[in-house]
Amino acid sequence: MVDTMKWKEHLNETKIREVWKEKMGTTINQYTREMNFRKGKLFISINSAPLKQELSYEREKIMEMMNTELGGKYVTDVIIR
Repeated sequence: MVDTMKWKEHLNETKIREVWKEKMGTTINQYTREMNFRKGKLFISINSAPLKQELSYEREKIMEMMNTELGGKYVTDVIIR
């Protein structure tokens, strides 16, 4: 039913938000302004410039962490803005 109704991406976005809160902790979560997941790309908006720079270096780790938690290769790119 999930595949037929094309809800998979919406369910993955909800799961990504939960994983982000759990794995990144409260400090990073406080600076996270917005998260969107569209067509395999995870868009993360951060309020802090130094944190944004630090997370941009860790894009591959974030992508691997999300894909591991989702149980497949759903996230193909992470864009920090």
